[in-house]
Amino acid sequence: QVQLVESGGGLVQPGGSLRLSCAASGNIFVINTMGWYRQAPGKQRELVADITGGGTTNYADSVKGRFTISRDNAKNTVYLQMNSLKPEDTAVYYCNANILPIYSRQRDYWGQGTQVTVSS
Repeated sequence: QVQLVESGGGLVQPGGSLRLSCAASGNIFVINTMGWYRQAPGKQRELVADITGGGTTNYADSVKGRFTISRDNAKNTVYLQMNSLKPEDTAVYYCNANILPIYSRQRDYWGQGTQVTVSS
């Protein structure tokens, strides 16, 4: 069974930094695109950034120049380095990965979510 486990959320002051991690585990054959989404109270879940297996990245306009997504394929892990955080970045951040398991169909998997709060 495949699962994604996130870590690294918390409370930070405006202008501060946080680094999120998400590790995939289980009977994995191939991991394709990995990404981070977020959902603020009363809003829809939105894409923050994603990265293909080959390392091509994509960012929401609101985080360009402040956030950096990366991945370690040997560890099946994706990271999100968040700098110059703003109060509007406050949300629950979810890891997403498109995975082909060894004995099942390829599909998207989600982490449990980690809270990021930017406040003074």
